Amino acid sequence: MGQYTPDDDSIIHHELSLDYPDPVIRAMHRAIRVSIRVMALMMALVIVLGVVDVGYHIYDSLKSPPFLQLSVGEIFQIFGAFMVVLIAIEIFINIRLYLGSNTLPIKMVVATALMAIARKVIVLDLEKTSSGEILAIGVVTLALGITYWLVGNSDSTTTEDQ
Repeated sequence: MGQYTPDDDSIIHHELSLDYPDPVIRAMHRAIRVSIRVMALMMALVIVLGVVDVGYHIYDSLKSPPFLQLSVGEIFQIFGAFMVVLIAIEIFINIRLYLGSNTLPIKMVVATALMAIARKVIVLDLEKTSSGEILAIGVVTLALGITYWLVGNSDSTTTEDQ
Protein backbone atom coordinates (compact mmCIF):
# COMPACT_ATOMS: atom_id res chain seq x y z
CA MET A 1 0.00 0.00 0.00
CA GLY A 2 1.38 3.42 -0.97
CA GLN A 3 2.01 6.43 1.24
CA TYR A 4 -1.15 8.49 1.84
CA THR A 5 -0.84 12.20 1.20
CA PRO A 6 -3.86 14.47 1.57
CA ASP A 7 -4.88 16.53 -1.45
CA ASP A 8 -5.57 19.78 0.39
CA ASP A 9 -2.97 21.66 2.48
CA SER A 10 -5.75 23.34 4.46
CA ILE A 11 -6.70 20.09 6.24
CA ILE A 12 -6.13 20.44 9.94
CA HIS A 13 -4.00 17.63 11.34
CA HIS A 14 -3.03 15.66 8.30
CA GLU A 15 -2.20 12.80 10.65
CA LEU A 16 -5.91 12.64 11.68
CA SER A 17 -7.39 13.21 8.24
CA LEU A 18 -11.09 12.39 7.79
CA ASP A 19 -10.59 11.57 4.11
CA TYR A 20 -8.06 8.79 4.63
CA PRO A 21 -8.77 5.95 2.16
CA ASP A 22 -9.19 3.22 4.80
CA PRO A 23 -12.65 3.49 6.50
CA VAL A 24 -11.41 1.90 9.75
CA ILE A 25 -8.61 4.45 10.06
CA ARG A 26 -11.08 7.25 9.20
CA ALA A 27 -13.37 6.05 12.01
CA MET A 28 -10.46 5.98 14.45
CA HIS A 29 -9.40 9.49 13.38
CA ARG A 30 -12.96 10.70 13.93
CA ALA A 31 -13.03 9.08 17.40
CA ILE A 32 -9.73 10.72 18.34
CA ARG A 33 -10.94 14.14 17.14
CA VAL A 34 -14.14 13.76 19.19
CA SER A 35 -12.05 12.68 22.19
CA ILE A 36 -9.89 15.80 21.90
CA ARG A 37 -13.02 17.97 21.85
CA VAL A 38 -14.41 16.14 24.90
CA MET A 39 -11.10 16.73 26.68
CA ALA A 40 -11.33 20.45 25.85
CA LEU A 41 -14.87 20.55 27.29
CA MET A 42 -13.76 18.75 30.44
CA MET A 43 -10.80 21.12 30.81
CA ALA A 44 -13.16 24.10 30.54
CA LEU A 45 -15.25 22.56 33.33
CA VAL A 46 -12.12 22.01 35.45
CA ILE A 47 -11.16 25.67 34.94
CA VAL A 48 -14.59 26.92 36.04
CA LEU A 49 -14.56 24.62 39.08
CA GLY A 50 -11.00 25.74 39.85
CA VAL A 51 -12.02 29.40 39.82
CA VAL A 52 -14.93 28.59 42.16
CA ASP A 53 -12.52 26.71 44.43
CA VAL A 54 -10.07 29.64 44.53
CA GLY A 55 -12.93 31.98 45.42
CA TYR A 56 -14.06 29.60 48.17
CA HIS A 57 -10.49 29.36 49.57
CA ILE A 58 -10.24 33.14 49.72
CA TYR A 59 -13.68 33.47 51.32
CA ASP A 60 -12.97 30.67 53.82
CA SER A 61 -9.60 32.17 54.78
CA LEU A 62 -11.02 35.69 55.24
CA LYS A 63 -14.05 34.65 57.35
CA SER A 64 -12.10 32.75 59.99
CA PRO A 65 -10.41 34.66 62.84
CA PRO A 66 -8.54 36.94 62.54
CA PHE A 67 -11.23 38.31 60.22
CA LEU A 68 -10.20 39.76 56.84
CA GLN A 69 -6.55 38.79 57.38
CA LEU A 70 -4.52 36.15 55.61
CA SER A 71 -1.52 34.37 57.06
CA VAL A 72 1.56 33.78 54.94
CA GLY A 73 0.65 30.09 54.70
CA GLU A 74 -2.87 30.93 53.50
CA ILE A 75 -1.47 33.33 50.91
CA PHE A 76 0.83 30.61 49.56
CA GLN A 77 -2.08 28.15 49.44
CA ILE A 78 -4.15 30.70 47.49
CA PHE A 79 -1.19 31.38 45.15
CA GLY A 80 -0.90 27.64 44.58
CA ALA A 81 -4.61 27.38 43.79
CA PHE A 82 -4.34 30.34 41.37
CA MET A 83 -1.38 28.72 39.64
CA VAL A 84 -3.26 25.43 39.23
CA VAL A 85 -6.09 27.28 37.48
CA LEU A 86 -3.61 29.16 35.28
CA ILE A 87 -1.92 25.87 34.36
CA ALA A 88 -5.34 24.41 33.49
CA ILE A 89 -5.97 27.44 31.25
CA GLU A 90 -2.62 26.90 29.54
CA ILE A 91 -3.45 23.23 28.96
CA PHE A 92 -6.83 24.24 27.51
CA ILE A 93 -5.07 26.68 25.17
CA ASN A 94 -2.69 23.88 24.11
CA ILE A 95 -5.68 21.64 23.33
CA ARG A 96 -7.40 24.43 21.41
CA LEU A 97 -4.25 25.19 19.41
CA TYR A 98 -3.83 21.48 18.70
CA LEU A 99 -7.39 21.34 17.39
CA GLY A 100 -7.11 24.50 15.33
CA SER A 101 -3.80 24.09 13.56
CA ASN A 102 -1.64 21.55 11.83
CA THR A 103 1.32 22.14 14.13
CA LEU A 104 2.15 21.23 17.70
CA PRO A 105 2.58 24.47 19.67
CA ILE A 106 5.95 23.54 21.20
CA LYS A 107 6.55 26.98 22.72
CA MET A 108 3.15 26.89 24.47
CA VAL A 109 3.78 23.38 25.80
CA VAL A 110 7.16 24.43 27.21
CA ALA A 111 5.58 27.59 28.67
CA THR A 112 2.95 25.43 30.37
CA ALA A 113 5.66 23.22 31.84
CA LEU A 114 7.52 26.33 33.03
CA MET A 115 4.35 27.57 34.71
CA ALA A 116 3.89 24.20 36.41
CA ILE A 117 7.44 24.21 37.74
CA ALA A 118 7.01 27.84 38.82
CA ARG A 119 3.94 26.79 40.81
CA LYS A 120 6.03 24.08 42.46
CA VAL A 121 8.70 26.61 43.40
CA ILE A 122 6.14 29.09 44.75
CA VAL A 123 4.46 26.58 47.07
CA LEU A 124 7.66 24.70 47.97
CA ASP A 125 8.08 24.01 51.67
CA LEU A 126 11.84 24.12 52.15
CA GLU A 127 11.63 22.39 55.53
CA LYS A 128 10.03 19.30 53.97
CA THR A 129 12.03 19.25 50.72
CA SER A 130 15.33 17.42 50.37
CA SER A 131 18.36 19.02 48.76
CA GLY A 132 18.14 16.45 45.94
CA GLU A 133 14.57 17.53 45.15
CA ILE A 134 15.59 21.19 45.16
CA LEU A 135 18.49 20.40 42.83
CA ALA A 136 16.18 18.43 40.50
CA ILE A 137 13.68 21.31 40.43
CA GLY A 138 16.53 23.69 39.59
CA VAL A 139 17.80 21.47 36.77
CA VAL A 140 14.28 21.08 35.31
CA THR A 141 13.69 24.84 35.54
CA LEU A 142 17.01 25.57 33.84
CA ALA A 143 16.36 22.99 31.09
CA LEU A 144 12.86 24.32 30.43
CA GLY A 145 14.13 27.92 30.44
CA ILE A 146 16.85 27.11 27.92
CA THR A 147 14.36 25.16 25.78
CA TYR A 148 11.89 28.06 25.85
CA TRP A 149 14.67 30.47 24.89
CA LEU A 150 15.88 28.22 22.06
CA VAL A 151 12.35 27.70 20.70
CA GLY A 152 11.71 31.45 20.93
CA ASN A 153 14.95 32.24 19.09
CA SER A 154 14.22 29.70 16.37
CA ASP A 155 10.77 31.29 15.90
CA SER A 156 12.29 34.77 15.56
CA THR A 157 14.99 33.64 13.10
CA THR A 158 12.36 31.81 11.05
CA THR A 159 10.23 34.96 10.96
CA GLU A 160 13.22 37.14 10.00
CA ASP A 161 14.21 34.77 7.17
CA GLN A 162 10.78 35.06 5.52
